[in-house]
Amino acid sequence: MAWTTPNYSRKRVNEAGKYLTIAPLWGRDRDAALDVINNWRAAHSYPLHVIKMNLLQRARRLDPNAIIAQRQKRLSSIRSKLLSKPDMKLSQMQDIGGCRAVMVDMRRVTQLVDLYRDANARNPNRHTLAKEKNYIAEPKTDGYRSYHFVYKYKSRAEEYKIFNEQKIEIQIRSRLQHAWATAVETISTFTGQALKSSIGHDIGHDDWLRFFALMSSSIALREKCPPVPGTPDDRKELKQELKALSDSLRVQEVLQGWGTAVRHVVTNAANAHAFLLVLDPNKNTLQVVPYLKDELVRANDDYLIAEKRTEVETNVQAVLVSVDSIATLKSAYPNYYLDTTAFVKALQEATK
Repeated sequence: MAWTTPNYSRKRVNEAGKYLTIAPLWGRDRDAALDVINNWRAAHSYPLHVIKMNLLQRARRLDPNAIIAQRQKRLSSIRSKLLSKPDMKLSQMQDIGGCRAVMVDMRRVTQLVDLYRDANARNPNRHTLAKEKNYIAEPKTDGYRSYHFVYKYKSRAEEYKIFNEQKIEIQIRSRLQHAWATAVETISTFTGQALKSSIGHDIGHDDWLRFFALMSSSIALREKCPPVPGTPDDRKELKQELKALSDSLRVQEVLQGWGTAVRHVVTNAANAHAFLLVLDPNKNTLQVVPYLKDELVRANDDYLIAEKRTEVETNVQAVLVSVDSIATLKSAYPNYYLDTTAFVKALQEATK
């Protein structure tokens, strides 16, 4: 199969990234910049595939039911990150291509992390470990928890050397941590509040941020991990504040209502290698477009078209992902299906 290769210098990539943060929505120059960015993003596909397959083998060895997925970073997320970190250049961004393993519990998460550490020590000349961050032992103040590795792809084969130095991020998290993260995405989609990036402060924004920080701490204590900084250490106090906020925000009612509303539009998915998900919360529809292995170039082109639509219809979200099968898709990306069942169940357990 044909893989997209980088067609532009890193200088041109960085210029396009800069343009993304300052340009108006339309214009020939902006379209040219988006083409450069889309090529740079798509050029991570092969290194991402290689590193994802390695993750799949290691994770399934420890947990046969591990959920493995990969995605290319959305334009909106790229723009937000560049805006929040003005000194960052697009070519330096570490998570343009990312893959994830969702393990059944923290014991398996720890085992998989140890497996990677051992492999790094035994074979440091494979892909280069560029960064390692334990957001489980040191959770972010918003409550985000996961274990991250960032690798620089490296190949000795001449035909694949063009991808050398491309950075790919690996996230390893438990199912409860995954339920939390996808609930944040779902709330952000429908409230228009960028809770994940903490940009903007709409009405109720601070209450939602506090709720998710408290809920993350509740899950952390359940998993015998450190709580989120700034939340109560006392379980009783934590439970009382969590329940009060949950009731005032009507969290269960809101999440369950959205989950029953979305309609799925899925075309033939047999033997699909990638899926383009387009969620329109205003119409309560999710379109799922599958692509075969030899259609990845078209998939990346369609992804850019869908993202141009999201610049006008700001509530619409699009993402290009890869999973084992259509059956795995909902488990890997429940926020696109507005499925927060696992999170609601964890909330009920935390506040009962």
